[in-house]
Amino acid sequence: MTSKTTPEQPLPVRTVLQMVGGWIGRLGTVWVEGQITELTARGGTVFLTLRDPVANVSTKVTCPRGVYEATVPRPVDGARVVMNLKPDFWVNRGSFAFTALEMRPVGVGELLARLERLRQVLAAEGLFAADRKRRLPFLPGTVGLICGRDSAAERDVLENARRRWPAVRFKVEQAAVQGPYAVGEVTEALHRLDADGEVEVIVIARGGGSMEDLLPFSDEALVRAVAACLTPVVSAIGHEQDGPLLDLVADVRASTPTDAAKKVVPDVGEQLALVRQLRDRGRRVAGGWLDRETAWLAAVRSRPSLSDPVREIERRAEQAEQLRDRTRRALTGSLDRAQDSLGHLRARLVALSPAATLERGYAIVQRPSGDVVRRAADVTGGDELTVRFPDDRITVVTARRDPGA
Repeated sequence: MTSKTTPEQPLPVRTVLQMVGGWIGRLGTVWVEGQITELTARGGTVFLTLRDPVANVSTKVTCPRGVYEATVPRPVDGARVVMNLKPDFWVNRGSFAFTALEMRPVGVGELLARLERLRQVLAAEGLFAADRKRRLPFLPGTVGLICGRDSAAERDVLENARRRWPAVRFKVEQAAVQGPYAVGEVTEALHRLDADGEVEVIVIARGGGSMEDLLPFSDEALVRAVAACLTPVVSAIGHEQDGPLLDLVADVRASTPTDAAKKVVPDVGEQLALVRQLRDRGRRVAGGWLDRETAWLAAVRSRPSLSDPVREIERRAEQAEQLRDRTRRALTGSLDRAQDSLGHLRARLVALSPAATLERGYAIVQRPSGDVVRRAADVTGGDELTVRFPDDRITVVTARRDPGA
């Protein structure tokens, strides 16, 4: 129909608004989840604003008082509800709004079930894995802090951190920490601090509260923003018993804002005491090593070979002389024994020698052939014999033997 309109043939306002109303009327009803704000009642109608839990988007809703009062428990400002809405367009005013046909509060059990389903989805994607978490810097130059405006959490973090390390610097980003604007403002603050090159660690801090107050810190958009952050993030939301999903995706979880200050900034007193302990320990180790080496050196120096080298040479010379004397005595004794044995053998040979017998006045009678004549009967007259004496010999011729001799 709009293609038939021209500057010369425009449509009246009433016709255009009627067309818009017809289009909107064909949308039918829709179930919508949101957070109630600006709740007011006038006559038989309750007027409220329904805000998106994450984005900064809202719409006006008119609710018959009967529908509102039939909801148990009766919603108040800040409550999370699910509403069956019918879009309406008032042609006379050219305004758009929703009319509530049914309203249901979102109970704690349903919220917990939704959070558990979201937790499982994010865990399956690996956003809570321990291997993706980063270690905090030992002494960050600048700490980024996201907290509520003039909140106790901000004072706890700043005071405890500066008490532990007075030189620490902070960049504070104040944001809404509950309500419909919390997710958007905290996410924007996170992006600003993550883009700041001076910030080495980011702390997201909030005091305790109800589960509904802490719901922004379990929002999927904020959790994914923390997972994508390049700077290490510390979650310090609520108290020890509180457990938003932000605690699972953050690199470090602190039970309270005060605990976050302790985890992010080292205690100067503790570090000085640790330095003293390590210094004393180093001194003891070095002193013990020097004592052992000094004792070893003294023991080496006390050895005779080093304390009096000449004495050792003299001792070795004495041992050489002793060995030489022993060798001489042993050799002399062996020679003497051999000489005695040779004398005994010589005396025995002399005693057994025929020459010794001849020395006693005996003579040996031999034939020219060398045979010894042992009996007179073996000699006949005219035999030529040799008579051998100790020093010489003579040759004789035997006479005829006398038979009566």
